[in-house]
Amino acid sequence: MSDKDIVSKKIIGKLAAHLAIHLLDLPIDPNFQEAMGTEHQRIEDRRADLVVKLRDPDGTPFLLHIEIQNNNDDRMPARMMRYLTDVLLAYPGLPVRQYLIYIGAGKLNMSAGFEGPDFHYRYGLVDMRALGCEYLIKKDTPEALVLSILCDFGDRDPQEVVDYIYTRLQELLGDNLKRLRECIDMLHILSANRDLDKQIEETEKMLTRIDMTRIPSYRIGMEKGMERGRLE
Repeated sequence: MSDKDIVSKKIIGKLAAHLAIHLLDLPIDPNFQEAMGTEHQRIEDRRADLVVKLRDPDGTPFLLHIEIQNNNDDRMPARMMRYLTDVLLAYPGLPVRQYLIYIGAGKLNMSAGFEGPDFHYRYGLVDMRALGCEYLIKKDTPEALVLSILCDFGDRDPQEVVDYIYTRLQELLGDNLKRLRECIDMLHILSANRDLDKQIEETEKMLTRIDMTRIPSYRIGMEKGMERGRLE
């Protein structure tokens, strides 16, 4: 696993509750999140990317297991089942919801489970490349904006989308420089999966010279683009 992959997985871990709410549409208590140990050893060491304890709105706890994949892997269904058995054995009595989130640049060709003679095994599969960026952008939270960098921009100019994400983050977090820097650092890592380094660089150069949020034509143009995406 590359250093970039490791950092990307750490970032996703920080966004666990926001993934559940904004991406997976799970009804949870947003104020409760407990990281769970995920390392198990048999013949080899292995660690699930993310296992957290969350709660339904009525207070019922459950475990959310998320795996992040940058590349296609034909063995993924078997790996997911192995992770599931490890988690069930480590935390008996708690229901587990599993999701595989694909953030790679290539086309997704992994399945969401498999079947045997006497069993049927499935898990949630999310292809970030197939998710329109407006879905997360219209959530209008810093975490959703960061995740939107992984989504499909459709026919939108990538530079305009990146500009909007940056300027909106500044609007939302302008008084919280520490959190703004954390979000920008996340964008730097995640954007590498979409070959957006050039757009990121151009946006940061531009924002050092001018406050784009004060340009009415920019705001109106981007809002119309987001509205067009919702209508589509």
